[in-house]
Amino acid sequence: MKKLSELYDISDDREIQGIKINSKEVEPGDIFVCTMGVTADRHDFIDEAINNGASAIIVSKDISPKSVPVIKVKDTNQELRNLCAKFYDYPYKKAYMIGVTGTNGKTTVAEIIYQLLGNNAAYIGTNGRKYKNKHFSMRNTTPDVDRLYKYFNEFLTNGCPTICMEASSEAFFRHRLDDIKYDIAILTNVTKDHLNIHKTLENYVNCKKELFKQVKDSGFSILNSNDLYYEKFKAIAKGHIVTYGYKEDDTLMIKDYALKRNETIITFKYQNSDYKVTSPLLGSFNVENLAASLLTLLCKGFSFNEIISRIKDLKQIEGRMEIMPFTNQYTVILDYAHTEDALTNILTFLNSVKEGKIITVTGSAGGREKEKRPFMGKVVLEKSDYVIFTMDDPRYEDPNQIIDDLIGTSKKTNYERIIDRKEAIYKALSLAKTKDIILIAGKGRDDYMAIEDKYLPYNDYDVIKSFYEH
Repeated sequence: MKKLSELYDISDDREIQGIKINSKEVEPGDIFVCTMGVTADRHDFIDEAINNGASAIIVSKDISPKSVPVIKVKDTNQELRNLCAKFYDYPYKKAYMIGVTGTNGKTTVAEIIYQLLGNNAAYIGTNGRKYKNKHFSMRNTTPDVDRLYKYFNEFLTNGCPTICMEASSEAFFRHRLDDIKYDIAILTNVTKDHLNIHKTLENYVNCKKELFKQVKDSGFSILNSNDLYYEKFKAIAKGHIVTYGYKEDDTLMIKDYALKRNETIITFKYQNSDYKVTSPLLGSFNVENLAASLLTLLCKGFSFNEIISRIKDLKQIEGRMEIMPFTNQYTVILDYAHTEDALTNILTFLNSVKEGKIITVTGSAGGREKEKRPFMGKVVLEKSDYVIFTMDDPRYEDPNQIIDDLIGTSKKTNYERIIDRKEAIYKALSLAKTKDIILIAGKGRDDYMAIEDKYLPYNDYDVIKSFYEH
């Protein structure tokens, strides 16, 4: 809490409780910042903010006098970062900042690091924010700055000086992370995604590069030497550049691994020594995710043997290759996979260990890249024994049209469409026989279904659980 006069050169000592950019969330004592959103000009909501108790308004336009102080700045979006940093006493400068970016694996890597670091670390990303055994859901992978800096401050106040965050390409595109210097930055991989925002793959890659430009000179850029864009990231990365992958000259080499249905056995090579690790995380993609996470702890000063002692206690990552605990007759997996690459990886692994059939429930989000849908559909139809296509955040699109896009020109007939996602999941589970694998893909642990402009309560995990309870 600060006085308005501490934040601006103004002779007004009213106490400021917080900073908001959503007028509906304003509470008495908040400053309302009229940022320019993608589809909204928040100058249009000044009166609502004041009615809700705003103590001051930050604008970039000339407006009529109001009942509270109005402070005009050149750029409200830039000012939001400056104001939040000042209000929360520059929390990112006091924390040990770890950022993870990539198309697939961000959540898994960030959560593995969070788990391995222990009780003085915090996590923020797609799976919400976590610290000290507390878990709060969030709507965005990387929130707007008014929330983000508040959460950083919350972590520090609660004794969590190490913050491991997912740094999304959209967050860099929206300039939410411009002021943060990172101690460690990690690249998982780059494949096509979010082109609805970035328009071109080059723009998408360039946004992800920003993370590595913001690494401290004393920090570490951890790169995946196996990734197609490795050299491009290496060329711009700051700090000490270290790598993980399958090459002899990688800082952490993945020497060998054996994929099993319930565990993965990996041999790593680090500083001329071999280390055998048994991981509870499944699939070849999780071998690389674990490698990135281990290298992070090694850069932070942990010994390899200390890290190995912690791996056995790793818990499943929510919504990421997460095996449901409700039955042992067959396997039900919940996964966030919503790109061709992610679906290929998970279904390739499942085919390598399957003893029965693979039944996949999936869809594709509306208002997003339509061009990726036929490729996603092709993968699931070819690598599943049976597919149930359903809705996945259709927004303003017709779910049937989205499914048509997924099927494309495929001649496969091993599918049906059930628009209602709960009904689709129930059908898949009712089809399951002993030793089958049911993959519920696309939403992970999301707690909503986006229909038109509404976010309706919905959760795949709860639906799966309810099937076994009724």
